Amino acid sequence: MFDYENFKSKIFSIQPENFQTYALEVFVYQYLHNPTYQIYCQHLGKSPDNVHSLQDIPFLPIEFFKTHQVMTGKWKSEKVFMSSGTTGMQRSEHHVRDLGFYHKIAQVTFERLYGALQSIEIMALLPSYLEQGDSSLISMVDHFMSQAHPASAYYLGDHTSLQKAITSSERKKLLIGVTYALLDMADALSLSADDLIVMETGGMKGRRKEMIRTELHEVLMKNFAVEHIHSEYGMTELTSQAYAMGGQFAFPPWARALVRDINDPFSFLPVGRTGGLNIVDLANINSCAFVETKDLGLESKTGHFEVLGRFDNSDVRGCNLLV
Repeated sequence: MFDYENFKSKIFSIQPENFQTYALEVFVYQYLHNPTYQIYCQHLGKSPDNVHSLQDIPFLPIEFFKTHQVMTGKWKSEKVFMSSGTTGMQRSEHHVRDLGFYHKIAQVTFERLYGALQSIEIMALLPSYLEQGDSSLISMVDHFMSQAHPASAYYLGDHTSLQKAITSSERKKLLIGVTYALLDMADALSLSADDLIVMETGGMKGRRKEMIRTELHEVLMKNFAVEHIHSEYGMTELTSQAYAMGGQFAFPPWARALVRDINDPFSFLPVGRTGGLNIVDLANINSCAFVETKDLGLESKTGHFEVLGRFDNSDVRGCNLLV
């Protein structure tokens, strides 16, 4: 019998060599206790009887988070995150059973790459997310700020105060922002600061012309006088995040990106081929750990992955990635 509380602690010991074992364990649990996922699997003729590898596991199309309540087991939601979108657009919902676990996953993932939050001053440029409410990104950043240096803050169009904060201390600093807000600041100011990490979360939200990621990063590197631009890849429907420095994303050991064939969505592509991204996020234990996204990408030889854009017919979302 699946032990949910035990799995929450075991997840941090997952490694590449036992990833498939844990994924199959989670598949069986979610097949048995997630009605939406079970019905979808049955339509495909899939069940624990004929799923024996990671590639056999069905991935739930991300649109189901808009049309169905995707929950494994019966429990009361502590929080419901909603995707961003334009007025009148149907938004995805991700029901969160344990907000503390959600924040722990986010913090452990971040600190594996960037060090202890308590030594970092966070400066956030996330106006559209703050305005819309129910954002998983804002919840994550709020938690990070509660653990980080007390000078951490949100900045809503106040470029002067932000410039002062960036240049007035020698602390390690993280400037995290939606793409158009970072570009607005880059246009308004020219900065140079030691120990500054500039991280974009994607998203023009119709405020600016779309740019390819390499072009965007060149502009930001020049104006912020940094050698690299970091990126965060996350979405409402997931619990885990991936981070990149220069375009190559990596998930923590308990999550993984697979690349499916666009013309045959139940087949997977080899390294270097562009296709749709399927995400295995074993931290999504209470919703669905196997999500078929509308993002395009490819896997690199190092095991990292690149995000190249979105399907032409996919929704325009606040976390839209650059084409």
